[in-house]
Amino acid sequence: MPKKRSKRYNEAAKLVDSANYYSPEEAIELLKKMPATKFDQSVEFHCVLGLDPRKADQQIRGTVMLPHGTGKTVRVLAFVSADKENEAKEAGADIIGDEELATKIIKDGYLEFDAVIASPDMMKVVGKLGRVLGPRGMMPSPKNGTVTPDVAKAIAEIKSGRVEYRLDKSAIVHTIIGKENFSQEQLVDNFKTMFSTILKAKPAAAKGVYVKSLAVTTSMNPGVKLDVSACRKLLDGVK
Repeated sequence: MPKKRSKRYNEAAKLVDSANYYSPEEAIELLKKMPATKFDQSVEFHCVLGLDPRKADQQIRGTVMLPHGTGKTVRVLAFVSADKENEAKEAGADIIGDEELATKIIKDGYLEFDAVIASPDMMKVVGKLGRVLGPRGMMPSPKNGTVTPDVAKAIAEIKSGRVEYRLDKSAIVHTIIGKENFSQEQLVDNFKTMFSTILKAKPAAAKGVYVKSLAVTTSMNPGVKLDVSACRKLLDGVK
């Protein structure tokens, strides 16, 4: 039985030719023309890659600073020792964590935060949270810069628009590249930065077609398929 869609969704779908592949500029313009919701929707980037996520040498994961941020307010939890508490607070940490908070997360399911930063000496505490934070993509890791002695820098970057990307089990990278109220130019700039980052992250072990498909969408609207060749042309001159 087909899923019942709202009137607003159906109106938005009429704007999209499902048989067509759009340039990033055309696609973002379409998203901004779609009927508005009662909240400022996130603009999402979805990329299907020709990788095998079961193989360690075909995994991609990292972080990227979007030039115009994400438009999202991020609540940062910092696990730091007492001598770094003031540093974390001044950098904008919303919550300062220690062993007592780690216990609260495990026993009470406390999750009033969106990102977690830890100094290396606190990993003996944070390591206990793998089963809780791991499935939510919030487990601190040196690979994505969330386990670092420079907690102030990491907190500031997350607050100003750093996003994490990673390949999921279906070989897709999903991430946010802004908000619906961003200008056309801001969203195109963020898209270019995200797509360029994915291309540069191509593993040496990748075989065949690397980028299989691309799409952009907003939280409550249909996706718009992108022309991969047009996306690559958009990056001409991008370092």
